[in-house]
Amino acid sequence: MSTDRRRVLGWLGATTALVALSGPGRALARPAPPPARPNIVYIMADDLGYADLSATGSHAIRTPAIDSLGRDGIRLTQGYASTPICSPTRTALLTGCYAQRFAIGIEEPLGPGAPPHIGVPLNRPTIASVLRDQGYHTKLIGKWHLGEPPEHGPLQHGYDEFLGVVEGAADYFRHHMVMGGKDVGIGLAQNNAPEQREGYLTDLFGDEAVRTIESAGDKPFFLSLHFNAPHWPWEGREDAAAAKTLPNSFHYEGGNLAKYKEMVEAMDQNVAKVLAALERTGKADNTIVVFTSDNGGERFSETWPFIGHKGEVLEGGIRVPILMRWPGHIAPGTLSDQVMASMDFLPTFLTMVGGNVAKAGKFDGADLSAQLTGKAASVPRTLFWRFKANEQAAVRQGDWKYVKIGGKEHLYNLAEDEHERAERAAAEPAKLAELKGLWDGWNAQMLPYRVDGYSEDVRKAYADRY
Repeated sequence: MSTDRRRVLGWLGATTALVALSGPGRALARPAPPPARPNIVYIMADDLGYADLSATGSHAIRTPAIDSLGRDGIRLTQGYASTPICSPTRTALLTGCYAQRFAIGIEEPLGPGAPPHIGVPLNRPTIASVLRDQGYHTKLIGKWHLGEPPEHGPLQHGYDEFLGVVEGAADYFRHHMVMGGKDVGIGLAQNNAPEQREGYLTDLFGDEAVRTIESAGDKPFFLSLHFNAPHWPWEGREDAAAAKTLPNSFHYEGGNLAKYKEMVEAMDQNVAKVLAALERTGKADNTIVVFTSDNGGERFSETWPFIGHKGEVLEGGIRVPILMRWPGHIAPGTLSDQVMASMDFLPTFLTMVGGNVAKAGKFDGADLSAQLTGKAASVPRTLFWRFKANEQAAVRQGDWKYVKIGGKEHLYNLAEDEHERAERAAAEPAKLAELKGLWDGWNAQMLPYRVDGYSEDVRKAYADRY
């Protein structure tokens, strides 16, 4: 008998035996291939107000690309930043925990007066490291603001690659913070070293994201795209000449509603490029795409129907858009009242890609994957905020919210009054005391503020505050 014939008969015999084991009249069941793990593109704006998207009520700004994520997926009406300012919220996003558990998370925000060598502890699991442990390629494009490389850059906290600005802001053309007319800090960096490139930062980050998607192979990727837009300085694509003469990046003397519109719409155009790259490469159907902001709006933002701004625990300072698309898993056009905060993305993403949250570490954030994909109803949350400037504290428990600001305490029912005007403290003293007690218990578990620690006071820049 030939060798080939023996191989065929051996295969037929093995197949017959397997069919026999499956029982009479039953076809042999072949195991289905495991589903491909989804890519993740997490897009975060900087200082974008809740109502700065056309989908959330902007009077002037048009954001069709960002809006499409809600049209093709889910939009959360009760999304929150974990803090009312940038680097602490980024700490919460990175760690899946309240920012105030870490020394860097009580710098409001991280600045030149912070202790040296500050950063998230190097042994702490992060949103990037837990996904990398699941076999993901991880990359951060855009703003970091959580310490300096090579000690505390993105590569030291779970990212395989980094291209972005290290500090809390950068001129859109000079790619550095500007103080006294001079470029300061590291500015734009690639991995652990300063990087020289030309171009408008919003476009530069969008183009890098497109290249990353187009060059990705079969390995799943986690791409954090953290635009610095629409953070100051107030510069559009045509302002390169003006940028050369800027005295400082805070740009107190500049900006207007028209310029702000231009900056947000430039960001939306880059989101459109990213979505087009996913379609062009055949990755769109297996990619989770999220858009949100790091805190509430500043200076030229719209926050209606909420009051307050960045740097305040009022809803306008912490309520942010959250839109998410995942074809085949999230029903198009879903509008959700699920309360979700920045620190929830780590456990939620980890579950979505098939990881085990309990094995990955201990987190304050909640796994909301079932709520986002429609497998479970919305769940009530109890969330806490604090801010050193103006002695601020807040608790949200279900529909109730306790607020302390400027030495005064308030109680609101957000289901009845999302504008935080109908004062309920006198009518509900027991609820006020309950929520205040919850905040005291939570605060006792967090790190105390440094006596000389920085906390940004919005009263210094806004004529209508206090």
